[in-house]
Amino acid sequence: MTPNPEYRDGLENLAEHYKEILTLLGEDPTREGLEKTPMRVAKAMQVLTRGYTQDPQKVLTDALFEEKYNQMVIVKDIDFFSMCEHHILPFYGKVHVAYIPNGYITGLSKVARVIDIFSHRLQVQERLTEQIKDCIQDTLHPLGTMVIVEAKHMCMQMRGVEKQNSITTTSAFSGAFNQAKTREEFMNLLRTESKRI
Repeated sequence: MTPNPEYRDGLENLAEHYKEILTLLGEDPTREGLEKTPMRVAKAMQVLTRGYTQDPQKVLTDALFEEKYNQMVIVKDIDFFSMCEHHILPFYGKVHVAYIPNGYITGLSKVARVIDIFSHRLQVQERLTEQIKDCIQDTLHPLGTMVIVEAKHMCMQMRGVEKQNSITTTSAFSGAFNQAKTREEFMNLLRTESKRI
């Protein structure tokens, strides 16, 4: 197989493990419909976990601009997909981020890239929320950061309790957002912007 820079070392070994998994599940991995499945799944899993090879802080610092703006910056409704580390099943939803600059801002798309990097690792929603907040806080050193993640979990929809419509919400905040008034302003802006756009 010709190496593809999109994929990492160990791809062939990963495919072999998936072939063994198919056998253990009672399938015949040599039949036509499954013959190429192990490699397809191995490639998919490497794409879904590409965040392990990327540096979210570098993404933010590559587009760092000095700016005296010190009011709330909100990037909302950022779609994400991740893999739950407990069952290796997807969870997906939206992330809302706010930060109050302290002399520096970053490109708006870079906030979404940070989310993409952390979500493309095996995750739990609670840790994902904290990692996004910590990365922005530790890299930009804003006056405060707040992150809200709303997600549906396939491990709850497909197995276990099988509840299709449940949504899990997590939040993490620092600095100025430790004040209830600032958090309330963020929440009000989220609701107001949703109605206006």
